[in-house]
Amino acid sequence: MAQLVRALAATGAAAILVSVREAQGSTPRDAGTMMLVTTEAIHGTIGGGRLEWTAIARAREMIAAGELHALMSLPLGPALDQCCGGHVLLSLDRVDAALADKVEAAEREEAAGWPTVLLFGAGHVGAALAQALRPLPLVLHWFDERAEAAEGAVAGDLEGAIAAAPPGSAVLVMTHDHPLDFRLTALALARGDLAYVGMIGSATKRARLIRHLGHEGYNPALADRLTCPIGGRNVRDKRPAVIAALVAAELLAVLSP
Repeated sequence: MAQLVRALAATGAAAILVSVREAQGSTPRDAGTMMLVTTEAIHGTIGGGRLEWTAIARAREMIAAGELHALMSLPLGPALDQCCGGHVLLSLDRVDAALADKVEAAEREEAAGWPTVLLFGAGHVGAALAQALRPLPLVLHWFDERAEAAEGAVAGDLEGAIAAAPPGSAVLVMTHDHPLDFRLTALALARGDLAYVGMIGSATKRARLIRHLGHEGYNPALADRLTCPIGGRNVRDKRPAVIAALVAAELLAVLSP
């Protein structure tokens, strides 16, 4: 959102940023949620439905009238044909450079609290998973040691990346090479302070990983903290996009506060 607000401010295009200033009770989005309204487009959402339509209409009235700021206090009840029962206070502000600064600062502050995900592997599933994770409130670091890796993945020091990951991070291992998978997974499990360690593979691959741990001097019981197979066991569809969706949901369940 910040990049778009900055771009519109730079061109002087008429736009209104709608922000949820307060959210009480049951509401579709939380305080801090933003939506950008221009005369022709909408970017983002404050929750949809009549709440959003009302805010969009008011924002476009402001654009037409040249207004700079407005507040909307909206109960989510019969007046809006909604049954949430909560209440929101919206702030509507004309986009300019100063507002772009505020949005950038707010996004930096929010992102500072996001958990880190280390994804190793840029094959078909790795690329699909990277695409699924990018829009989520996560800090993604994507690695692949191959020169032909997908755009966005980096080579770097894979083992060093695991050592440097903040406590509470998640590690997902799905490289092109099983011995590399085992080495990276063992290092991640040995840390003991990661929120999630997952390795793509079958029950047979998991058993081989346990043998690898013993051969390399690790406690095989470390595998008790390993998620393998990843993405749950109830959906048998192995298409990369399906696996990516399942794994993304699994990560959010573990990492969300």
